[in-house]
Amino acid sequence: MRSLYVWVPLLLFAFFAGLAAYMLTQPKTQFVESTMIGQPLPEFALKPAFDGLPGAAKADFGGKPKLLNIWASWCLPCIAEAPQLEALQQQGAEIIGIAIRDRPDDVANFLARHGNPYSRIGSDAISEVQLAIGSSGVPETFVIDAKGVIRYQHIGDIRADDVPKLLAELEKAR
Repeated sequence: MRSLYVWVPLLLFAFFAGLAAYMLTQPKTQFVESTMIGQPLPEFALKPAFDGLPGAAKADFGGKPKLLNIWASWCLPCIAEAPQLEALQQQGAEIIGIAIRDRPDDVANFLARHGNPYSRIGSDAISEVQLAIGSSGVPETFVIDAKGVIRYQHIGDIRADDVPKLLAELEKAR
């Protein structure tokens, strides 16, 4: 009986050490992809994030493919992607924004400082729409086709070399 008290904890420790070692050797993805790819946008209607532009709603996605950019004025990577969003807009992409947990003055100041590529910006004060479309952070950009179906998700800030990929995804969504 005494040897059982020695071996059981040792075997449990060896089991958990082996399990931990196994998990550390498995490939990891650092991003959480949306399960909504291929699904229609959920119903939503967001009030304007500030007085300068209209809000955003599911009804705004139709007719032609558009980009849906999830961002926030307090997000540092959102500052880094601002020039690429401008480049996308200049190349014909319509971008609808959703500002996450933001104040109207902060949104207006961000856009005045870093440019405004958006045709509309909705205010998602409690991240309800963000979570409904499967976004796990900011910034994230989705390609929405002409029928309102989510076709592609870009996780993280858009870099200069991502612009052609997003334009190609918009073209595929036609």
